[in-house]
Amino acid sequence: MLRVEGLHASYDGMIEVLHGASIEVHEHEIVTILGSNGAGKTTLVAAVCGLVPFVRGTVRFQSEDITSLPPHAIVSRGIVEVPTGREVFPDQTVTENLLLGAHAYRSDRARVRRNVRDMLERFPVLGQRKSQLAGSLSGGEQQILSVARGLMGRPRLMILDEPSMGLAPILVTQVFELLRDIWREGTTLLLVEKLAHLAITFSHRLYVLELGSVALEGTAAELAGDPRVEEAYLGRRAWAEELAGAEYPTESP
Repeated sequence: MLRVEGLHASYDGMIEVLHGASIEVHEHEIVTILGSNGAGKTTLVAAVCGLVPFVRGTVRFQSEDITSLPPHAIVSRGIVEVPTGREVFPDQTVTENLLLGAHAYRSDRARVRRNVRDMLERFPVLGQRKSQLAGSLSGGEQQILSVARGLMGRPRLMILDEPSMGLAPILVTQVFELLRDIWREGTTLLLVEKLAHLAITFSHRLYVLELGSVALEGTAAELAGDPRVEEAYLGRRAWAEELAGAEYPTESP
């Protein structure tokens, strides 16, 4: 579904952040990009979405070269990003935030109204607060709103940049259960995440970025036993404790 090949990216045209990164996402997979701060994770997904101005390499979606397309054209192809830190519009209501997610087909008013209604029904907490300013929602509610706004675009591929950021553990569990439901309904997921133990138990395949390049890639079960991942993220003892009894995804991607 998505193929990124030899991607070099720079925000200013001078200092490279990505150095030939390559990843693939197959249809109906859950793929996660791991890496520490500064590894280039956010830059990679921003480049896929057309948000990094200086890019060398190719990005293909459904076999189409979308490297030079503007962001709104990429969204219209079926790629939607849920940005890190939720990034809701705090001075707009819940409903207004959802409407912004329908920008790509804003002229089809019937479709917009239908999709807003679907989101408010699917997420009762949003339906109860549809006229409330998004900035007054809790962190977990804002994350749900951010995901729902992304779903307004009816994406084929949803990219989520650190969906666990700033959330209490119980809310992280709820958000990832929501993401699994979205995947089961047919949406392919590409995640950026720093919580390695969570990503490994949630994903089919993973990529580990280091200093702008792909250092490791493999299935969840393969990388769970890789000492380089163990040491990079948690240390051996903590890693063993985190993954004790873990179940890896078994449903065919």
